[in-house]
Amino acid sequence: MLVLLAAIFVVHIATCVMLFVSTIANVWVVSDSINASVGLWRNCTSGDCSGGLSYGHEDALKAVQAFMILSIIFSVISLIIFVFQLFTMEKGNRFFLSGATMLVCWLCVLIGASIYTHRYANGDSNTFDRSHHGYSFILAWICFCFSFVVGVLYLVLRKK
Repeated sequence: MLVLLAAIFVVHIATCVMLFVSTIANVWVVSDSINASVGLWRNCTSGDCSGGLSYGHEDALKAVQAFMILSIIFSVISLIIFVFQLFTMEKGNRFFLSGATMLVCWLCVLIGASIYTHRYANGDSNTFDRSHHGYSFILAWICFCFSFVVGVLYLVLRKK
C-alpha cells in the first residue's frame, strides 16, 4: 500500500511539473518549413520569442490560457490536500477531497486542450503552411490522462 501511495504521489508531482511546462513553453504548434513555433503566449522564430500572437486577442485562446492555469492551480491544491489528508485522516477513510480536486484539474485540462485542438491545432488557422504538434501540446494531453488516473485512484484508495 505504501508503494502504491508513493507511486501515485510521484505521478501526481510529474503531472504538476508537466502542466507547468506545457503551459509555459511556447511549443504547442511547430513549423515544418522554418525554425518557428507557436504557444499559448508567444510566437517564437529562430529562438527569439519576442513576437506576440496574431490571434492573441481571441477569446478562445484566452479560454485555453485560463483553463490551463486553472488546471495547474487545482493540481497543486490537490497535491497539498493529499499530503494533508495523508497525515491527518483516520484509517479506513478515502481520499475523496484529493480525488475530486484532481478530477476538476482533469476537467480543466480537457476543456483547455480541446479548445486549442479544435480552434488552433487542426491546421486551418495556423500561421504556418505545414506544421505539427509540439511537445507542449502532447504534454497537455498526457497530463489529461495522468490527472484522470490519479484522480480516480485517489477516490478508490483507502488510508490503511
